[in-house]
Amino acid sequence: MSANNNFDKSPNHFMVLDAISKGLTNVDKIARATKLDNDEVESIVSDLLIQRLIFKNEGKRFIFGKKKLELRITEIGSKLLNVKKQELDQKTQEMKEAYDNGDGTRLQSYMDANRMWIPMMLFSGIMDMMFFTSMMSFMGLGINPMESAIIGSDSGHHDAGASAGGTHSVHDQSATSGGDSNISDGSGHDNSGFDSGGFDGFDGGSGFDSF
Repeated sequence: MSANNNFDKSPNHFMVLDAISKGLTNVDKIARATKLDNDEVESIVSDLLIQRLIFKNEGKRFIFGKKKLELRITEIGSKLLNVKKQELDQKTQEMKEAYDNGDGTRLQSYMDANRMWIPMMLFSGIMDMMFFTSMMSFMGLGINPMESAIIGSDSGHHDAGASAGGTHSVHDQSATSGGDSNISDGSGHDNSGFDSGGFDGFDGGSGFDSF
């Protein structure tokens, strides 16, 4: 995806950004966690670097070797990611409400509008796996390969056991709220113009292209 495309419509970009925010510092680790192809991850990383949502940081030097470059998220990237997580959390809560009320028509409408974001919701822990599988069963829908891969790779992002004894439960990932404005990457970007409603509030001097 080039810088001129709409970043907000690419769940895979947010999955990679989220993976980097969780401390996955290279393409191989990110690809394993997100279940995306290495080539796609490399392309996304390139986009994120251009947009200054991540940066390369020198890691520890190996004996008789060069310092290893590690990917880190910038403050702008953290704020953007948290805004998206809050948005997805709200959508998850709407799905849960429809599910709890047995409103299949409303739930189907939410799913049609947000299905592409389900892998990101599962990967980030915004949507609980038990709730997702119960919801899909309720609607008589199958799980696609990407969703199945994310569920099968449970890497500690989810606490499925907490919902096993409950009815239609979904976890509230409070870590996604509040914008996490205290995250600092030392990159020196000016984020004072960040607009939680979109991307066009970024400081024009930061190099972040408008969409």
